[in-house]
Amino acid sequence: MLLAYRLVRLIENNADKLADSALRMLQESEKTLTFAKAGTTGEDFHQAVREIYTHLGEWVMGKSEDDIARRYTEIGRKRASQGVLLSELNWAIVIAREALWEFLKAEDNLERPTEVFGELKLLQMLEQFFDRAIYYAAVGYEQAKSGTGEGTCAHTVIAK
Repeated sequence: MLLAYRLVRLIENNADKLADSALRMLQESEKTLTFAKAGTTGEDFHQAVREIYTHLGEWVMGKSEDDIARRYTEIGRKRASQGVLLSELNWAIVIAREALWEFLKAEDNLERPTEVFGELKLLQMLEQFFDRAIYYAAVGYEQAKSGTGEGTCAHTVIAK
């Protein structure tokens, strides 16, 4: 797990660089055109993904599913109110993950099989986090579109 800890610290220490890369990918993607049209700023997206990368250890190891649900339901509502398409919201989260993978591929050198196991565990936790982020952002989006109250979630929280 030492490698996983080192990788998390590497990501957190390079949060600005990662957020810059994710923003560039968002702006260049043909799958996220309504982000610019909807009045959402690049700084808004940059700040949101920088928050993920800066506190990644907390998000993947310390936050509960309820914490992720609250944050990403809020993001879903916000993007819906801005007119961002759900497919594009989901793609923006995928972009945040892809920027991370590209960074790790360029930075990481594995030396021992135990390090590989630690990395696989981290990758599993990262995948789980991003999958839940996509789901709860969609929940918030759907709530905003249907007028469902902020504290109400039409979907039940999935057990870990």
